[in-house]
Amino acid sequence: MSRERYDTGIDWLRLAAAILVIAIHTSPLADFSETGDFILTRVLARIAVPFFFITSGYFLLSRYHDSDRKLRHFLKKTGWIYGASILLYLPLNFRNGYFSQSQLLPELLKDLIFDGTMYHLWYLPASMLGMLIAWKLVEKLDFSKGLVMALLLYLVGLFGDSYYVVVEKLPLLKAFYDRLFELFDYTRNGLFFAPVFLILGGFIADERRKLSSVEAGVGFLISLGLLLAEALILHRHGFQRHDSMYVFLLPAMYFLFHLILLWKGRRIPLLRPASLVVYLIHPLVIAAVWRFSSQNSLFHFGLVCLLSLLFSFAMAALWLRFSFKKPHNPEKDRAYIELNLANLTHNVSVLKAALPANAELMGVVKREAYGHGSYAVATHLEKTGVKAFAVATIDEGIALRRYGIRGEILILGFTDVRRAKELKTYRLTQTLIDFPYAEKLNRQKIPVSVHIAIDSGMHRLGLDTDDLDGVQKLFQMKHLHIQGLFTHLCCADSRKPEDISFTRKQIRSFYGLISQMETAGLPIPKIHLQSSYGLLNYPDLPCDYVRAGISLYGVFSSPDDRTLLQPKLRPVLALKAKVVLIREISRGETVGYGRTFRAERNSRIAILPIGYGDGLPRNLSGKAMVRISTHLLPVIGRICMDQLAIDLTGADDVSVGDTAILIDNAENSHLLAPNVAALSGSISNELLCRLGARLPVVIAEEAKV
Repeated sequence: MSRERYDTGIDWLRLAAAILVIAIHTSPLADFSETGDFILTRVLARIAVPFFFITSGYFLLSRYHDSDRKLRHFLKKTGWIYGASILLYLPLNFRNGYFSQSQLLPELLKDLIFDGTMYHLWYLPASMLGMLIAWKLVEKLDFSKGLVMALLLYLVGLFGDSYYVVVEKLPLLKAFYDRLFELFDYTRNGLFFAPVFLILGGFIADERRKLSSVEAGVGFLISLGLLLAEALILHRHGFQRHDSMYVFLLPAMYFLFHLILLWKGRRIPLLRPASLVVYLIHPLVIAAVWRFSSQNSLFHFGLVCLLSLLFSFAMAALWLRFSFKKPHNPEKDRAYIELNLANLTHNVSVLKAALPANAELMGVVKREAYGHGSYAVATHLEKTGVKAFAVATIDEGIALRRYGIRGEILILGFTDVRRAKELKTYRLTQTLIDFPYAEKLNRQKIPVSVHIAIDSGMHRLGLDTDDLDGVQKLFQMKHLHIQGLFTHLCCADSRKPEDISFTRKQIRSFYGLISQMETAGLPIPKIHLQSSYGLLNYPDLPCDYVRAGISLYGVFSSPDDRTLLQPKLRPVLALKAKVVLIREISRGETVGYGRTFRAERNSRIAILPIGYGDGLPRNLSGKAMVRISTHLLPVIGRICMDQLAIDLTGADDVSVGDTAILIDNAENSHLLAPNVAALSGSISNELLCRLGARLPVVIAEEAKV
């Protein structure tokens, strides 16, 4: 990551927060001012652990997720750290008589789950439980509603902490909290305390607009002042049972984190692991130096900080030196799809500029976003402002919802009416493919959002354009909520006069039906009739949506396609594989099934681990080319299910491990998808849709946005 983009402030504040935790446990100002020490250790230092939580949420929580892999990794990693820390403090626990308690087993379970077996270790189980709760809240409810639920949990915790005086005055409430405190000693735990800060971190990461330095600075100073006032008033009047949870701690942390995000700079790898080690080992240091420094609280604090920092940075240096963990390298994959998301963003911008007035872009992401990977594409599209999506099947729609997509999702194809409940549950919009289908769907007595398909001449799906009576009856069906009306222009890609004439006829008949509906007093829902070529060849048609499919991915269906509008689209997908074997063959020897290739000279060939099992058409055998570095090299012999061969003769600098490009996303390349598709006698739509069944999708590092 570049110097300008790295969140240096987060790492430095991590270290500062770890030192503030030491302050909480050593009371550095106790010998000088009780009030000053309270302000430092019970107010200002209370930002430390919430900051840790917000940071975890910022990097881990997202409304978008294709699996719970990140959650499982976090829980596993934190669990290992927690387990190691428990073992580390066992000698101290024995010395302090921890295992001599009369109710050891229930106390041990309580500490393991909530309070920690040492006074500072509560943070680790709180991180795990809090992250599990926060993850599920965001997954099920999105950030806004999830944050509300987490705030309610925080409110429950608040009355068991700084506002306990309210609980004491209400017998029923006190009985409730007495029960809670049989399960744990404090409400600042993973159930009531951690989730709101974790979600707040994810919410900040999800915000498109970050606060300016003035907004964040003024907001932090005001909320910090209110936090100080709140804490001092509660303390003075003896309202608190504990002093970790305050009302104004939440806005203070929100503005502080925004302020810290403005601090960019050079990454210092030692800071993160050193901060963690400081947090984990400082109680051992406190115990070790207590007899030598207990006469002066400030000296004691300074000595603990110094020794903790020295040990922690030494350990962090050793860890970084001997840690061999490296980020995923796509070069390790035998073959993969590589996406340039910057090009996708560009295409969205270009297509939006071409839309008719007041129209919205509907991203067509069926068949794994035309082979590009629906998770990567759909989540990125929504981040760029696309609010409507189209898929082919209900299962594709459900997948988008599970990824976290919030916008409208239109199913363009058939869905069995017995799945109407799923349509409602996942807020999917179903296409009414004909009148009998609509009747069956309505008889399910489940409210479903629908778009009416109109057959204007393609004769595939929909009601006829002259079936006004059928359309009127659809509006009378109680359980069908009609949100849209659309048709499909079947030869909008063609510039042949007869095809243009037919398309114009389709357009007239579709708008004619709309005029009849207006005359009949029917409400006109959102309408759409243009797909990619409809927009590029008939850009001025009034509508509410344009269904952008192949154009969104930066290519045309065929290399010879010409359109009225000629936007500067950029290809998004590249297909790559690596050279796994190179061998020499003699003149007259053959390669592959059927011995279809016979070497006319002594040749050098390479094997690529990709084949028709990955979606590459078999009929590209002997036709396709691949690019390795500056060399354009022919595919020889028959393409197998899992491998293919290329002729390297003359390309002496190619070696095992080099990357071959089979479909390129560089502009003006000979290997663009339409060119490769044409060689196979097909179109890029089909070629791209065949990809991805077992190929990983990798985001190009230089194009991450």
